[in-house]
Amino acid sequence: MRDTSLIRGVQTRAVHAGEHPDPLTGASAPNIVMSSTFAVDEPQGFSAAERNSDTPYIYSRWANPTVDGLQKKLASLELAESCLCFASGMAATSALLLSVLKPGDHLVVTDTNYPGTAELVRSVLPNFGVKVIPVDTSCLTEVKKNITPNTRLVWIETPSNPILRLCDIKAISEIAHSVGAELAVDSTFATPIATRPLTMGADYVVHSLTKYIGGHGDAMGGAILGSSEGLARIESEGLIHLGGTISPFNAWLIQRGLATLPIRMAAHEQNARAVASFLEAHINVEKVFYPGLQSHPQHSLAQRQMDNYSGIIAIRVKDGEQLAMMFAKRLKVFHYAVSLGHHRSLIYWIGTKGLVDASFKITGTQLESYKKIAGEGVFRLSIGLENPEDLCEDLNQILSQK
Repeated sequence: MRDTSLIRGVQTRAVHAGEHPDPLTGASAPNIVMSSTFAVDEPQGFSAAERNSDTPYIYSRWANPTVDGLQKKLASLELAESCLCFASGMAATSALLLSVLKPGDHLVVTDTNYPGTAELVRSVLPNFGVKVIPVDTSCLTEVKKNITPNTRLVWIETPSNPILRLCDIKAISEIAHSVGAELAVDSTFATPIATRPLTMGADYVVHSLTKYIGGHGDAMGGAILGSSEGLARIESEGLIHLGGTISPFNAWLIQRGLATLPIRMAAHEQNARAVASFLEAHINVEKVFYPGLQSHPQHSLAQRQMDNYSGIIAIRVKDGEQLAMMFAKRLKVFHYAVSLGHHRSLIYWIGTKGLVDASFKITGTQLESYKKIAGEGVFRLSIGLENPEDLCEDLNQILSQK
């Protein structure tokens, strides 16, 4: 096997980390090992609890060579000691939360985040005796005010879904660690090309691999990255026991997508800058939210914390709910569809009332703060790899008729 320890450049690591020519055939591309079980040369334990560093491959829910290759590549890009891959981003999220938290623990969580995460922490975790405290984690004063000795974990998402609110990872990690808590960062929107939270003090990084990292909208997956010690318990409890194992075929597809991630993210950012600037100047667009714009309220934090502003834009327009029907029926380049981070551009209306009632469940000043940004709702645009002029023209043929 080739020694890749001296490979430094991010594009080189994206291509080569976790891969090597097949020693039997010389195949340059990684194999897909679809076997659920493996023949062994001598008897092994029947429980995953008996595994150690010398245990061979036994059963694909415990470990699989194709999945291992993906995990090594992700760890290299995220500058992490260890990585665990899962069947989806929510499988990864659930595994982390259910492995780390116990009855009586407090979870401080950003009050605006991916709806699946929001619904899990607000509807499920309290049933296990975990106190969930939603906080505007873009405000360090609010984070400090809600951290207590019972806080076990702080969960932030930056940029956040769907309004692209940012969190100061380094500052929040210091606040969390001051009371012995850990910090988990959902970095799906940013990817390791933009932000590497572990280098800023985070203890865990979570990705939905379905999005930018896979990049082609054809494979679901999730990942947790962190220290080897921190991920050891999550591997036993959150992965092997809960069983959210990624398919080797999906792992192979995602690993193939990862090879072009640095190049794709540069193109996503370039296109998003062009589209965001076009929309910001459009007479029928009320507000544009994109970290790469100087008008973003946290643009200075984005400059410090992000090497790439990614490809997600949120916009507010008058009568957005009615306009959504026109977008769904008349867009020619954009797909009116959920998800994000694909090579094709996507757009979707995210109404405030439905999101708040079903997912965020925020009230009072938190609701007022969210509505001040989002109004009655926003369109979330995931800018793909098409020509930006075509994307702007596609949006304009509807926006100009408002």
